[in-house]
Amino acid sequence: MRQKGPNEILRSSRACRRTAFSTSAAITGNTTLRQARRERKVTELDAKSPILLFDSGLGGLSVLSALREELPDAPVLYAADTAGLPYGDKTEAEIAARVAGLLGRLSERFHPRLITIACNTASTIALGMVRSVLHVPIVGTVPAIKPAAKITKTGTIGLLGTAATIRQGYVDDLEAKFANGHRLIRFAHPGLVGAAETKLRGGRPHDAVFAEAAAGLRKQDGGEAIDTVVLACTHFPLVEDELRAAIGPDVAFVHGAQGIARQVARLIEGQDFSRNDADRAVVTGEADRALAAALAPFGIGSVERF
Repeated sequence: MRQKGPNEILRSSRACRRTAFSTSAAITGNTTLRQARRERKVTELDAKSPILLFDSGLGGLSVLSALREELPDAPVLYAADTAGLPYGDKTEAEIAARVAGLLGRLSERFHPRLITIACNTASTIALGMVRSVLHVPIVGTVPAIKPAAKITKTGTIGLLGTAATIRQGYVDDLEAKFANGHRLIRFAHPGLVGAAETKLRGGRPHDAVFAEAAAGLRKQDGGEAIDTVVLACTHFPLVEDELRAAIGPDVAFVHGAQGIARQVARLIEGQDFSRNDADRAVVTGEADRALAAALAPFGIGSVERF
């Protein structure tokens, strides 16, 4: 059955948005997205105003790395909904309400110059809704099918994503527009996000997770011909070496981090920046030492609970 795309989620979620905001205080507090838009003061853009980089967990760090190459002096606030992780096993309505509520609160409190939703699942479901109610540029993250179609030699592309991402009609539309008639084989392994989180926090993920992900692609009809794999979750580039060892050294991996960073740079070109200190992070879960240690190599000097 075809799943709803972002615009359909926008229409269907309007009726339940009031309930979502009022019953999920831990997520939305007393501020809705529309309230954030109304209450935000219209002022000149502060040079310290951050780029807000949002993800369900640590996956957005792959985007932060690319962003630092493009904009080394731009202030960044990294926001992770670690209390809601993982998004991949949630319903579309749950994800839309959660993302919308959090971005409304974050926008009202931190006044970002731009928001990047560095999460494929959140983008494919909630991007349209959030753009319609926040007066701030918003860059989303979508599966990099178009560049994969340009480099495949066998004409067979694999796509690894969360269950919530790969079932979206939005991904069907991307395939129809950009796959150029190539075969796209999708697979969702529920353990890949957790494996990336484990690795970033200093642990060692189980090799079986990567072997199962590789088998999930290869064992499908035509899967033996896959020569290019789209990493349709920002967590997955963080375990690219492990995936390469499992899938094979001759397979090219494609993700959208560099493209996102370039788009952000284009949208804020000419703006003034002031970044005298390390970046900081806010999370909805526990801000423990392991999390701080995982964030530190990416230039994030402090983390607090939001």
